[in-house]
Amino acid sequence: MLENIRIVLSHTSHPGNIGAAARAMKTMGLSHLALVNPKKFPHNEAVARAAGAEDLLVNAKICSSLNEALADTVFALAISARHRNLGPEPIQARVAAAEVLALAEKGIVALVFGNETSGLSNEEVQHCQRTVFIPASAEYTSLNLGSAVQILCYELRLAAFGGHPPVQTKAVPFASPLATNDDVERFYTHLESVMVTTGFLDPQQPKRLMSKLRRLFGRSDLERDEINILRGILDAVEKKIRR
Repeated sequence: MLENIRIVLSHTSHPGNIGAAARAMKTMGLSHLALVNPKKFPHNEAVARAAGAEDLLVNAKICSSLNEALADTVFALAISARHRNLGPEPIQARVAAAEVLALAEKGIVALVFGNETSGLSNEEVQHCQRTVFIPASAEYTSLNLGSAVQILCYELRLAAFGGHPPVQTKAVPFASPLATNDDVERFYTHLESVMVTTGFLDPQQPKRLMSKLRRLFGRSDLERDEINILRGILDAVEKKIRR
């Protein structure tokens, strides 16, 4: 559904904001960008601020009017901090996200952002079927264009995955698979042998020591790497004893 969403930036003044918007889109899995009469584009600052999302800039659709940018869409939403008497009833970004995704199943849906200084004109808003706002502080509602795009794209991604987007990381996993029962039993056998050798456990009077240790380690959900570490420690103890 995210593939059917188009971000439209109308009359953008600063090329850096175009790059920032492209970066915001790509981080959330959106890729279709349309620019209506940008003041400066293409531009090196846009590329710099895109920071890896240059492909969205290369493939951006440049339009001479909002009508052109919306020509093949089935629905358009105006993103505006101003609540107006004219135009559609405003709804919050999080509420709008679910509606956008439902509509995206039927065709291309556009989210329209205005100029950094004046936002969208009344005429531009009236070309859209919904007005969406970000519920910012009443004392200061102005958001940077790139930030506004980021918030809307985030809400869309969150809604697209039912509130639980997949988490991807390049970090090496810290956890390892759980140890098998055979792995754990071999560890207990090894542990008991070392305790007997060191004199810590008297095999003639074992009492409940092994039962207590089994309960202790049983609470740990031992991983394969952890078993290997514990058995490595036992190996080291045995080597010291043999010297």
